[in-house]
Amino acid sequence: MRLTILIWHIHGSYLRLLAELPHTFIVPVRPGRPEGYGGRWGHFDWPPNVVEVPAERVRDLPLDLLIFQTPRNYLRDQYEILTPAQRSRPRLYLEHNTPKGHPDRLRHLVDDPYTLVVHVTHYNRLFWDCGRSPTCVIEHTALVPETLRADYALARGLVVVNNLAQRGRVCGYDIFQTLRQRVPLDLAGMGSDDLGGLGDLPQAVLWARASRYRFFFNPIRYTSLPLAVVEAMHLGLPIVALATTELPTVIRHGENGFISNDLAVLTEAMRALLADPDL
Repeated sequence: MRLTILIWHIHGSYLRLLAELPHTFIVPVRPGRPEGYGGRWGHFDWPPNVVEVPAERVRDLPLDLLIFQTPRNYLRDQYEILTPAQRSRPRLYLEHNTPKGHPDRLRHLVDDPYTLVVHVTHYNRLFWDCGRSPTCVIEHTALVPETLRADYALARGLVVVNNLAQRGRVCGYDIFQTLRQRVPLDLAGMGSDDLGGLGDLPQAVLWARASRYRFFFNPIRYTSLPLAVVEAMHLGLPIVALATTELPTVIRHGENGFISNDLAVLTEAMRALLADPDL
């Protein structure tokens, strides 16, 4: 059964992954493409089943499923663009993020037995308190072409984080700045130009560039499993990262990468990878 699904454009890479499913994804748009209303925006090869619809016309559509991804989607957007009948349709809240705050006070904004909360890692599901809402975990995957594999030709490490400087310690801006003084690291992603990085590259270009590097470094202290890490693993790049949140369940130290909370250990691992591409 082919479904008609309403989803706001919040995470372009994730939306592009969802579009591989055999369903129609309605993405509302508004003039100027403000947050959530970007439609088929970005450096992605959007397939035809991702359909832009002006926000004011969404109320005329027969929708089968609603997907919320942000507090604004859930608390405001649905009431602005949907009819009461549409809001009664099956719905889920796709929670991309780790919770913020004290472990005893991590209540999710959705507390509704009729709204499924979908987490992207088991760590997130464990720590979020979703009250009466049913929950499940659907882990990340990637769309990297199987023909594209790392050749390790470039003796440098790659970091991919959007707006790293603005996101500060949580995303490891200070860690990146420290370790780039010890080993050669390049930064890609939105806002990376300001830090002497590669810029916001189209997805296919980024994958092709990434496949040349010796390793992928994730400096983020506290986040869900980054999609960029999953994509790097699909390329065959060794992962160097902090041993936090979901990463210890994915990276086996010394086998498919190196994880530690000791920056000296990570520095040593990077230098070893730079010295020996066959490590």
